Amino acid sequence: MKQAIVLGAVVAAVAGAAMSVASGQDGGAAPIYGVKLPDGYRDWPMVSIASVGAPQNDLRAKLANAIAMKAFRDGTRPFPDGSIIVRLAYRQATSELNNKVFRAAGEKQGVPTAVIEKMLASSFVAGAPTNVQVMVKDSKKYASSGGWGFGEFTAGKPDGEAVHKTCFVCHAPGKDQDFVFTQYAP
Repeated sequence: MKQAIVLGAVVAAVAGAAMSVASGQDGGAAPIYGVKLPDGYRDWPMVSIASVGAPQNDLRAKLANAIAMKAFRDGTRPFPDGSIIVRLAYRQATSELNNKVFRAAGEKQGVPTAVIEKMLASSFVAGAPTNVQVMVKDSKKYASSGGWGFGEFTAGKPDGEAVHKTCFVCHAPGKDQDFVFTQYAP
């Protein structure tokens, strides 16, 4: 019986490790700030979405844990300690399936071809993922960077120190919004 329990625990640990690898959770901590990918972040509520043009040409989904989400909804600034904001970035991709459906629907409804083609030229979906960025609020631990720790991860692994040196520099112009330039989209 003890062997079965031990074996069960080992199997569970190995399965958990495999799930962590698949979800990118074991990639380690980001340099400078020590931020890690938070467990379960893919299940967090969406704050907003954004599209960034050239040269990135990406779509970005912003997610927040319960503490940050309450602050977004209430307009609380500065964000309370424990707030975590995650940005998922994907290459913009044209969806041939969507275009086929839009084209057929437009033609069936008598929409002029020029209008249909213009509509299709600006129809994008999330393509290949590029990276995940994380902001963690801890006003004491990260006092030198406005109270925020940052992490950027590609394929579940933290990017290098050079990338992380640019995080606070990029967020500094958002000082009046507690260094967060994402607005809640109700």
